Amino acid sequence: MKRNKLVIVGVGHVGSYVLADAMKLDLFAEISVIDIDKNVAFGEALDQAHATALTYMSNTTVRAGDYSECADADVIICAAGPSMLKSEEDAMPDRAKLASVNSEIIREVMTGITKYTKDAIVILITNPLDTMLYIAENEFGYPKGRVFGTGTMLDSARLRKIIAINYDIDPKSVTGYMMGEHGHTAFPVLSRLNVQGFGEKELDQVFQGKEPMSREGIKQKVVHAAFDVLNGKGWTNAGVAQAAVTLAKAILLDERSVYPVSTTLHGQYGYDGDVALSMPCIIGRNGVEKQLEIALDEQELEWLHQSAQYIQEAMKVAGTGKAKIHN
Repeated sequence: MKRNKLVIVGVGHVGSYVLADAMKLDLFAEISVIDIDKNVAFGEALDQAHATALTYMSNTTVRAGDYSECADADVIICAAGPSMLKSEEDAMPDRAKLASVNSEIIREVMTGITKYTKDAIVILITNPLDTMLYIAENEFGYPKGRVFGTGTMLDSARLRKIIAINYDIDPKSVTGYMMGEHGHTAFPVLSRLNVQGFGEKELDQVFQGKEPMSREGIKQKVVHAAFDVLNGKGWTNAGVAQAAVTLAKAILLDERSVYPVSTTLHGQYGYDGDVALSMPCIIGRNGVEKQLEIALDEQELEWLHQSAQYIQEAMKVAGTGKAKIHN
């Protein structure tokens, strides 16, 4: 019998935050954590187990284990590997280095997972996210849609927050999202952004913002928001952990919510199995139930192609994808 079971692989800065958020969700009967450092996994699980005795915590069973824990998991969240390096300069070398290191870690993790299951839904957080997702989705025979990345969910939250601050409104009243890479080349789909039906060209007039909306300006603000966090505390974890747990909830409750997550493209925007990036998708019990190819305007399409090319460069470093095979 399945018991609404979550497995978290990697309990560093991000994974430990995923664990803390998941414990408060009142949704999982069982949570198992796996980490290369078994002492850290044991300590994190024990710490959270003690907290279940407190008033507002559900009595979730939480423990440390190995990959055999994946056999009866409903959802697996992978946060293994070092996250983005703390530098805005020389972004490509840093990213390439990260792609090289983490591609090996993701291959190890997916080997461990697939030894026990190809049924659980796997959500990836590890950076560079789109390249890592491409490896996980395409190199291990995992069923289509059952492995995907948190993608631009966090970038999109930052976009909505930036719009909300500018117009002094609740970010949950803003409908808008980022597409493309989770990182430097993510771009806002501003042609579709709206606040309860008021679109891009009406916002300044209707809401009298602090400053006029500029496409390039907003794009830069969202990308720089990540560095504001990174350069402040040395890592980012709260936002992306919440994104992963939000996706886990959408899966277990079969919400069929629409979120921008990272998946391999199959014919959309002229790409077919040669890149993974974020676009709106329906998330339900089977993971990505459907990819939604939304029509983009000329500038947004240009941004998308730039983003795809950037991801493909990281894919070459990681030794994956059709781009490498053709060379």
